Amino acid sequence: MSESTRSGAVAAPDAARPSAEARQALELLDAAVGAMGGEMRSGQHEMVRQVSESIRAGEHLLVQAGTGTGKSLAYLVPLIAHAMDSDKPSIVSTATLALQAQIVGRDLPRLLDAVRPALTRPVDVALLKGRSNYVCLHKTGGGFPEEDAPGTLFSLGEDAAPHPAPAVDGPSSALGRDVVRLREWAEETGTGDRDDLVPGVSDRAWRQVSVSSMECLGAARCPMAQECFSEKARAAAADADIIITNHAMLAISAFEGLAVLPEYDVVVIDEAHELHDRVTGAVSGQLSASMVSAAAAALRRHASIGTGSLDTAADAFEAAAELVPSGLLPGGLPEDLEQALAQVRDASRAALSDTKTDGKSEADVDGGRQVARSRATLVFELAERILAASDVNEVVWASRPSTFTPGSGYAQPDESAPATLNVAPLSVAGRLREGLFEDHTVILTSATLAIGSEFGPVAGSLGLSGPGAPAWTGVDVGSPFDYPRQGVLYVAKDLPKPERGTSEAQLEELLGLLRASRGGALGLFSSKRAAEEAAEALRPKVDFEILCQGESSLNALVTQFAEEPDTCLFGTMSLWQGVDVPGSSCRLVVIDRIPFPRPDDPLMTARTRAVARNGGNGFMSVSATHAAVRLAQGAGRLIRATGDRGVVAVLDSRLATARYGGFLRAALPPFWATTDRATVTGILERLSGR
Repeated sequence: MSESTRSGAVAAPDAARPSAEARQALELLDAAVGAMGGEMRSGQHEMVRQVSESIRAGEHLLVQAGTGTGKSLAYLVPLIAHAMDSDKPSIVSTATLALQAQIVGRDLPRLLDAVRPALTRPVDVALLKGRSNYVCLHKTGGGFPEEDAPGTLFSLGEDAAPHPAPAVDGPSSALGRDVVRLREWAEETGTGDRDDLVPGVSDRAWRQVSVSSMECLGAARCPMAQECFSEKARAAAADADIIITNHAMLAISAFEGLAVLPEYDVVVIDEAHELHDRVTGAVSGQLSASMVSAAAAALRRHASIGTGSLDTAADAFEAAAELVPSGLLPGGLPEDLEQALAQVRDASRAALSDTKTDGKSEADVDGGRQVARSRATLVFELAERILAASDVNEVVWASRPSTFTPGSGYAQPDESAPATLNVAPLSVAGRLREGLFEDHTVILTSATLAIGSEFGPVAGSLGLSGPGAPAWTGVDVGSPFDYPRQGVLYVAKDLPKPERGTSEAQLEELLGLLRASRGGALGLFSSKRAAEEAAEALRPKVDFEILCQGESSLNALVTQFAEEPDTCLFGTMSLWQGVDVPGSSCRLVVIDRIPFPRPDDPLMTARTRAVARNGGNGFMSVSATHAAVRLAQGAGRLIRATGDRGVVAVLDSRLATARYGGFLRAALPPFWATTDRATVTGILERLSGR
C-alpha cells in the first residue's frame, strides 16, 4: 500500500489506532463478510478504514483499489455506518449503467441483508437518474406532440412517404411498434426507468415517450405530477440515506447549481478516472442551423407566433457556418459568424418573450408549447454561450459528419456538410472545486487513479491542485493479484512506429500472437475501422472465430466471448473499460496502439496549448496522462481473478522506445515484462494447452 498527501492534507491516521467511526465500519465489514460467506480481500480492510477516517475528518480522499479488491463493499460499508448518525444522504456516483445496476441490484441488497442485525435502523437506498431516463406519463397520454407528423408512427415505415399510406391495423414500422410497446409498458411499470425495459428500444423511439428537464411542465403545472416516475424517484431520493446516481447528474449539480440532487454531505465517486471526461461531456453544447430552424418550426406550430426573424437568423447562421473549416477556432469567431449568432440570440430571445406563459391558465400551458419554448431556450442559451466563450475560458470548434478515407486511419469531416458549433469548458477543475469539493467530503476511487505512485495528474485535472485547493490524501490499497506471476507485458519493440491505419507489420504480429494462443484474445483497437480491418484480414487465416464489435449487441458479444474459450473479440473503447471475463477465455489482450487522444481533437488541442502557455508540458499533462489511464484500463481486462494467467501485448513500439514510455508503463499493473517475440509466443503456446 502506498500513500501520499497534497495541498496541505494531514497525514493519514495511524493504522494501529482507528477512530471510533472506523472501528464501527470495520465491525460491519467483518459482519458482512461473515454473513455472505466470503473472506476478507487484500486491501479491503484498509480501504474501509481510510474511507471511514476521510468521512470523519471531512478530508477528501483518492483511493486506488486494484481489480479484485472489492472496492464497492469497501466504500458502501462506511456509508452505511455514516447513515446511522447523519441527517443528510450520501451519494454514490458511477460512470456506467452497468456499475449502477450492480450496486443497486446486487451489492447493496446483499450487504444490507448481511449487516441488518448490527444496524440501529433500516437504511433507505434510492436510484436517481436524469429526467429523460424515465417515461413521461403526460406524453404517453397525449399531452405532448409526437416528434414525427401525425400518422407517421403508425402508417409508415422508418422512411416517411410523401403521401399518407392506407390505414392498417396497428403500426407497420419498427418505430411504431416500439412506441406502442412503450405505451403499454408505461401502464404497468413500477419505475418508468428505461433500463428496466427489456428488450430495449432505440433512442428515437424512447424520445417519443420521454421529455428533457427543459421540456417538462414541472410538478406545479403537469396534470400527471402525482403519478410522474421522475418526481417519485426524486421524492424517494430526498428521503434516502444513500443515493445512487451518475457523473452527469453530479456535473449538472456542481456546474449549473440546479437542485437535481438532494442536499448531501458525502459523495463517493466510483470509476473516478472517468469523472473529468463525463463532466466535460455533460456541460458541453452543440448548436446547428437545423436546431434553429426546428425551434422556429415548433414555435409556429405550437405557440402560433410569427418566426420570420428566427428563420432569417437560421439562414444567416447556416451561410456563415458553411465557410468555417472543421476544427478549433483559436482566433475566435469570424465576424460574419459572430453577427449571425447574435441574430440567432436576439431572435430566440424575442420569441421567448412573445410566448411567456405568465398569467396563462393551466390549460393554455400545454406540452406542445412547452416543447417549443424549450427548443427556443436551448438555442438562445447556446448562442449566448458561444458568443461569450472567449471571455469565460471556453473552447469553440466546428464539426461536421465524418467519412472514412482509405489510408488515412481516421474518419475525416465532410467539409461539404453544414457545420455544427461546439462549446466546452477549457478546464472543469475550477468549477468542480467550487461546486463539488468546497461543501462536501469527496471520496474518489478507481483501479486507475495513480500513474506509478503519483496521484497528482488526476487530482489536478479535477481541481485539487494549485493555490487555494482543498486538502486531500491519496492511498493505493493494492490488489489481491500477483501480477508478476499471473501476467506478462509484451511490447512489440521491433515494429515500426505506428502510422495512421493498421500496418501489415502489425497484422502479421497480431496473427502470430493469435496462432500461439489459439484464440482467447480480446483485441482493443484505437478505432472501429481498425478493429473491423483487423478482423476482416485475420479471419481467413485462423481456425477460430473472431467477433467484432457492432456485429451484435455488446452484451451478446461479450457473453459469447466468455463462453467459448478459443473465440476472439475485437472492438474499441467500450471494451477497453467494460469487459469483465475471468478465466482462460481471455488469456491474451492485444492493444494496437497507445490510446492518445486524436491529434485533431479540438478540445484536447486547446487544453494542451493552455498548459504550454502557462509554462507546463502540455503533451505530458494532457495527452500522455489521458493515454496512461486508458492504457491501464485496457491492460486491466486481463487479470480478473486470482487464477487468471495471460499476456498483454502492445503493438506500439513507442511504449518501449519513446521517452514518455516509462511514464505510461508506470500506470500499468506490475506485469513481468519482455520485448522478445519468441519468449511471449512460447508463453502463449503453454497457456493455450499445447
